[in-house]
Amino acid sequence: MPAHQKTDKPVKGKSFHQPVSIEQTIGRAVPHNNDAERGLLAACFLDATGNEVLNLCHEQKIASESFFNPAHQLIFKAIQDLSAQNKPVEIVSVVDLLNKRKELDLVGGLPYLTQIASAIETTAHVAHWIHIICEKYIYRKLIEVSTRTIEGCYEQNDDVEVFIEQVEKQILQINQDRISDSGKSISASIDQAMIIIDKMAKQQGTDGLSSGFKDLDGMTYGFHGSEMIVLAARPSVGKTSLAMNFVENVAMPKKGTPTAALVFSLEMSAEQLAMRLIWSVSRVDHKKVRDGFVGAEEKRRIIEAAKKLKEAPIIVDDSGQITILQLRAKARRVHKEHKVGLIIIDYLQLISGIDSRVSREQQIAEISRGIKSLAKELNVPVIVLSQLNRESEKESRDPRLSDLRESGSIEQDADVVFLLHRPRRGKSKEEKDSHFTDDVEKIELIIAKQRNGPVGIVPLSFIRRFTRYENYMPEHAES
Repeated sequence: MPAHQKTDKPVKGKSFHQPVSIEQTIGRAVPHNNDAERGLLAACFLDATGNEVLNLCHEQKIASESFFNPAHQLIFKAIQDLSAQNKPVEIVSVVDLLNKRKELDLVGGLPYLTQIASAIETTAHVAHWIHIICEKYIYRKLIEVSTRTIEGCYEQNDDVEVFIEQVEKQILQINQDRISDSGKSISASIDQAMIIIDKMAKQQGTDGLSSGFKDLDGMTYGFHGSEMIVLAARPSVGKTSLAMNFVENVAMPKKGTPTAALVFSLEMSAEQLAMRLIWSVSRVDHKKVRDGFVGAEEKRRIIEAAKKLKEAPIIVDDSGQITILQLRAKARRVHKEHKVGLIIIDYLQLISGIDSRVSREQQIAEISRGIKSLAKELNVPVIVLSQLNRESEKESRDPRLSDLRESGSIEQDADVVFLLHRPRRGKSKEEKDSHFTDDVEKIELIIAKQRNGPVGIVPLSFIRRFTRYENYMPEHAES
């Protein structure tokens, strides 16, 4: 049954009446919205394995008693219990659990559950439904307290001061239940800050995950948990290569413990990324291999690189069409199994919106918020690649934040924004030499935004034949 069709028919099966005590007292139907309740339950079924909807419910303190319809209370409780056991929230599983609890008839049986499960096609309106359910529940609680207050006023059994105190306490409890308990004493934050400071001192400034580039780490102090980091560039400038170098440096560090990295490659196949990593790690010219001019030493380096990469904790998901809900669900599962320390998404504009009926700008805003929420939820840095528009090329200038495609929400959500830029070469020999040879090129990594650090330009050396970035060294021009 579509969520927008309003029906308040009694649930079939055994007698299981909705609460009527308040209604009988005041003679009016109490606030509730069956459509919103059915819509939210349907969204839980639609997001069967991702738990995205349930996470939103938990954040807003939605519980089974938040629903007015007793059948909906039982269904939501079954959904919560299945999720707590890491089982998929599928209609078959819910039916089985309700049947074991002898509650299947009380909710209207399989027909009613099937109606709910097929009520919607998208979870785009989940936040709206949650808001409605929370609001109606609070109004019902207030009516409940108010009704008891009126009855107490007529009965006058308690001292008036005691009575007022009890009423105030009940009202305050409703308000406390409504407000998220995210606030905490600063003492815990101070302790955590001291741990970070101590770690920073021991590591000589890098308190996060090292990028592998000393000049970049010098300005960012590494990649930090819960950060959404945007790496943007025009096509063919090398953002995928830099992202894979980050992966290499994290999963195959020269010293220290390897950290698992998860790569969502929406444009390139896993095999193509693997080849890029092999060229980079082996430092073998991929053109020579394609032309058939590879020697014994180069073959040895390729085999050695492949062996190291096979042992590296790198996970690649090269799914094509993927929504932000699906991406987050996959990231949670991989993180649970591998304890991921870095996530790469290549690239943002290829992620599908949840609701294709809304504008692309709204979809990008939803995707951007979802990526930031993922970084916070898993407490890992998430580097998301993005496209720049053509304005900087048209105006022959360096790129800036406003050049991000659909920039508003991305710029707002990001903690750090890197803009990868190939400086324009001049015509004189000196200007050409300053950007290295045709094989080794100077690329500028512009830190255009950083919430907790400076902005500026980090020069990098791009070695084209290895598809590899390295720390900037002028002597590369001589290689």
